[in-house]
Amino acid sequence: MYKIRAILDTHEDIIRTILVNDTINLEELHLIIAKSFGFEGDEMASFYRSDEDWNQGEEIPLFNMADAGEDISMENCILNETLPDENDKLIYVYDFLNLWTFYVDVVEISNEKRADLPKTILAVGDVPKEAPEKHFTADDVEDEFDEFGDDDMIDEDFDSFDDIEYTEY
Repeated sequence: MYKIRAILDTHEDIIRTILVNDTINLEELHLIIAKSFGFEGDEMASFYRSDEDWNQGEEIPLFNMADAGEDISMENCILNETLPDENDKLIYVYDFLNLWTFYVDVVEISNEKRADLPKTILAVGDVPKEAPEKHFTADDVEDEFDEFGDDDMIDEDFDSFDDIEYTEY
């Protein structure tokens, strides 16, 4: 049995702690998490592997996106194989139009078997009516075109193209 904590990425504390069987796949976990927060579970979603600092890694999509049908998907990722240890983490994104984002953490793993699973054992906070606005910022990367520190050099190289007339088109 796994005790999973899912935290909605908002300013307020909106948390669900759920108990699930260790042999479910991530598609089942997706539905359990979505429903524990009051969603139907019928929107596109993905899990992303994450390290201890919540850096987003490999995507595990709801459906297999490979042409040959051999790529990773939620259906073929079993919970106890994908998250074998306590404190393993995933980022879960539900509904790509609204980008509801959750931090999913394995709180506890036990050998206990229960027939009443899945079960939400803690619910803190209410889900807002609208998804929080996401701000995407890039790391401050040096401009690779400004290798020599002269932005004007590029412009000068292409100034002659302004004089060409394309009357044939």
